[in-house]
Amino acid sequence: MKRPLLVCALTAAITAAALTPSSTTLALGNRPLSSGTGSLLGPGGGSALGAPEALLAQTLLAIASSQFDIALTEIDKVLQQNPNFRLAHLIKGDLLMARARPISSIGSASDAPMERIADLRDEARARLIRHKQERPGNRVPRALLQLDPAQKYAFVVDTSKYTLYVFENDKGTPRYIADYYTTIGRNGIEKLREGDKKTPLGVYHVTGNLPRDQLTRTYGTQSALYGDGAFPINYPNEWDRRRGRNGHGIWLHGVPFDTYSRPPRASDGCVALTNEDLQAISKHVQVGLTPVIIAQEVEWVEAGSAKTTRNALQQSIEMWRQDWESRNTEQYLQHYSTNFASGKQDLAAWAAQKRSVNAGKSWIKIKVDKVSMFLYPGDENLAVVTFEQDYASSNISNKMRKRQYWQLEKGGWRIVHEGAA
Repeated sequence: MKRPLLVCALTAAITAAALTPSSTTLALGNRPLSSGTGSLLGPGGGSALGAPEALLAQTLLAIASSQFDIALTEIDKVLQQNPNFRLAHLIKGDLLMARARPISSIGSASDAPMERIADLRDEARARLIRHKQERPGNRVPRALLQLDPAQKYAFVVDTSKYTLYVFENDKGTPRYIADYYTTIGRNGIEKLREGDKKTPLGVYHVTGNLPRDQLTRTYGTQSALYGDGAFPINYPNEWDRRRGRNGHGIWLHGVPFDTYSRPPRASDGCVALTNEDLQAISKHVQVGLTPVIIAQEVEWVEAGSAKTTRNALQQSIEMWRQDWESRNTEQYLQHYSTNFASGKQDLAAWAAQKRSVNAGKSWIKIKVDKVSMFLYPGDENLAVVTFEQDYASSNISNKMRKRQYWQLEKGGWRIVHEGAA
């Protein structure tokens, strides 16, 4: 069989990732993709687990090698496991038609609307680009400065790679354990307002768990859009509100049951995963604790390289605590930025309140525990710090979970926002 135009279509329309049969640094979902003797992917292990994404990659690599019989075998395996995988149906249709005549583009064998075909082409491209990326290994996102000891896992979403990474808290050091293909807002990123169909960028936390039965009770037939369930996050967070951003209902959720996955840009602003992958990450969710960092692009660094930034921030937090405890109010206020705001209070109002309150106390004791620290995506000079605060004084005591935003100003960290977490 002559090399049909379908191969050229793959090369032009999909392999912007420069994927070739010699590519071996691939991983699919939480299953490393490597294969044994005779594999298209070269030596190093087996793809016997048969994950849909692994089989899809095998199919596309077979097409790129003009091994069309193998490609058909692999794509049939995908469809046996997931009959509603629309992208797989599209590719199989092209493969079958390529036997009879040349195919000039992906989706030539389909009579679906061009908009839908374009979405599926985007999905194929996104999946291959995603899987071309080397897995983190010993590298970590620069944003993960420090996890609270109680935070067992952290989620990091790279919207440019349509990927959600899962990191485990290994005695304080984030350790990569898995990653998953995701769908983001149909209009991209940087959510500004209600209804703009964009995905927000920032540091968030999971605030709830909405299993399938609860979604059905609450939303009726509309709940099918969210598949197996949803995990709401706290958008808009304090920083979003300060910047005038609004909207609500940003979730991590599944996909409708009539499809295996959705195109890379298809949600109303949420981060969507296949139902299978949503179930996988659900094992790592701690409501109220699990951080979800959504970035335009993840900056990867060697584990331990953030030590200098982390130590400087830790020192600033400790000096703030000591100065508050000492009742040296003026020194304590030096830790706050001139741009500080908390709710309706600016720095002047905050300072007046603290001077008044501290004047009525003969002693103060402050304990800070369970501290997490994350750099804000897109702003390396902004850090989100969350901790448990145990406050005791001569006339009142309380415990609370607090969140502060620290900004690097003129070589020093200062607080630009403070409030309950």
